[in-house]
Amino acid sequence: QEDEPDDPTIIFQHTVIERLVPRRFLPRLNAVRVDTAWLKELSDLTETQRPAQRRVKDRIDRGRRKAVLATDLVGGSGWAVEIKPKWGFLPAPAHLSEETREIKTRTCRFCMHAHLKSARGESVALGYCPLDLFSRDRERVTRALLTLWDVWIASGAAVNNLKVFVGGQKLAPTADAISLAPLAAQLFPRGSPDDPPLRTQTLDGIRDAFTSALLPLLLDTPVLHTLSTLQRTLDALDVDGLAALWARLRPEHATELGKGEPEPTIADWTRFVDAYLARHAGGRDTAAVEETEDELRYRLLAYLLSASFKDCSLILRMRPGEAATITVIDLDVKGIDRLAKWAKQDQEIVDAYRGAAPRDCVDGWASSV
Repeated sequence: QEDEPDDPTIIFQHTVIERLVPRRFLPRLNAVRVDTAWLKELSDLTETQRPAQRRVKDRIDRGRRKAVLATDLVGGSGWAVEIKPKWGFLPAPAHLSEETREIKTRTCRFCMHAHLKSARGESVALGYCPLDLFSRDRERVTRALLTLWDVWIASGAAVNNLKVFVGGQKLAPTADAISLAPLAAQLFPRGSPDDPPLRTQTLDGIRDAFTSALLPLLLDTPVLHTLSTLQRTLDALDVDGLAALWARLRPEHATELGKGEPEPTIADWTRFVDAYLARHAGGRDTAAVEETEDELRYRLLAYLLSASFKDCSLILRMRPGEAATITVIDLDVKGIDRLAKWAKQDQEIVDAYRGAAPRDCVDGWASSV
């Protein structure tokens, strides 16, 4: 199949993401040709290593003629950390409903969702607030890292907001410091026989060294500000305002957000990014929400793209003798058929939080966007 198209991930990154996020903060993605024999060998070697739940959902497609070659961000020497930062903003009140405005402008989406998950008995990064990580305030970023670490240890890495890799291998931590020996060897390299042996390092000592190693990178990088800005400007209406606009223009499907809307093509995404960049050329989206079909389509695509930036991950890579790097990954396109589910989930999250002691989440970037 010589005309087999490139993977949608590659096309979406080159067409959309690279116009919004500087390329130096993105992985390199290339299409490469493969054959059936090679794919079969790869499948035989790797299938048993994949998580059981993933094997149920999908397998390597041996009929493909193209594959994605991506930057290996966790392999090789040194160590790497994956952080799933999540939503880095509080919504503006203008388009929120009367029923949700007070709650949504006080407590961030992640903290509310964590409350619901915890109430259901799910493992979650309870206590972590993304707005701390996004703040560029030393004390708050430190608090975010310490909380993510504590949850990582307590859950045995079951909570996926933090992952740690050493030499390409994902660590499975326990409350015993010996489980972190590979990481300790990176954080406390022995320069001489007089240096203390690794077995004497405590869990708290490794935790403090881990935080100290990552803190400068997170404080100095512009990536977090870029993500927060994209999230909030693409999701300018919140799902409340988007659903209200939808209901006014699609009264026959008022409670089924996105129903019947075609999935955007690459050409649609190109036009959307053109329009988005034009609206924000002056640094701010000042256009009022118009009651038009074009405006509705624009806002639907904007919300989909905001979801990609809300669900991405950061890879912080620390290699001996090299400057630390930070890369944004998992910026896949979301389907329009998920809008109704997200709207329903949002309502469930807010309703569940109404009886909780509210957390005051501080959005330090709100006035600068």
